[in-house]
Formats: sequence, C-alpha cells, structure tokens
Amino acid sequence: MTPDFSKYTDGLMPVIVQDAQTLEVLMLGFMNEAALAKTREEGKVTFYSRSKQRLWTKGETSNHFLLVVEILVDCDRDTILIKAEPQGPTCHTGDISCFGTANDQFSLQQLERVIIDRKNNPSEQSYTASLFAKGINKIAQKVGEEAVEIVIEAKDDNEDLFLGEAADLMFHYLVLLQAKGFSLSDVLKVLETRHKK
Repeated sequence: MTPDFSKYTDGLMPVIVQDAQTLEVLMLGFMNEAALAKTREEGKVTFYSRSKQRLWTKGETSNHFLLVVEILVDCDRDTILIKAEPQGPTCHTGDISCFGTANDQFSLQQLERVIIDRKNNPSEQSYTASLFAKGINKIAQKVGEEAVEIVIEAKDDNEDLFLGEAADLMFHYLVLLQAKGFSLSDVLKVLETRHKK
C-alpha cells in the first residue's frame, strides 16, 4: 500500500519504528516522500528532521543506524510502520528505545547490540573488543573450544557448569556472526525458510 502524504498539510507523515526481532517500539519520527524514498533506496531509516529542516538518517553521527527489515503502511495510508534492526541504542540517551526499555528481560538481541557496540567502539577494557582485534581465526577457535566444553559438560550432571558453557558458546557464536558480517536475524531467516518447507 502506498502512503498518502497529501493527508498532511506539511507533507510529513508519522513513522513508528519497531525492533524487527523483539517488536519493541523504538521511536517515532516523521517522513516526507523524499525521506521515504531515501529509506527504501539505502535500507537505513531516514526521517525529515523538523528541527534541522532537512533529511536526517538515524545514526548518521553515532553509527547507530536502523536497518530496514520491512516497511508497512496502515489501512488509512496515513501512518508508516518500519520494522528495523537497530545497530545500537536508538535513543540519544543511550536507551534501546526512546520510550525507555519496555521489556527489562535480557534478550539475545540486546546481547547482540552490545557486541556490535564493542565492535564499532572498541576499548582496551573490553573482552569482546579484544576478540575482534585478534581476528576471525581466534574467534572461530574460541567457538570451537566452547563447543567442546559444552559437550563435555553435557555428559555430567552439573547444571550450573552446563548452563555456563552454554552461555559461553552462545556469546562467542554471536561474536563470530558479527565478525563474519552477519547477525542473529540472518540465521533466523534461514531457520524460518527451513521451517516453511
């Protein structure tokens, strides 16, 4: 469905951005036709900034882009919903959402965002950043080591050790995905395709 920008005298249509994985509402912005065209063309959410009086791509200074997964238009054609993959905090305050964190339950998506942030903004104190600095071979080796360790713990009855190794494997696996240029959503797409067969 095509949005009807003529419904607004200023040509600015409200746009709700939602995390494509968690479905959490991240922010509200406004688009004109040019902003929507740029969003579709580049795959990064671009708004019309009323304060700057120009097109503004979310993340243009912070690198916390909102990568477009899906664009939907409501039944009245006067509101846009964009499902996106955030590349870091959405809010300028550092929160995931401009509405605060609606869901305090920790998720793999939140962990992935932290990993992306450590990759893009490395510090000497960060273990994750040190893995990226060592390169793909070291990261892959760590995944292999953690996989062996979880297999060993699976044969015993110590739940704490087993779950600890499961967490280590999951963490290093997510780091490996990022090092290879992929995300958890890419893997979920493969699983979804297999599920439909």
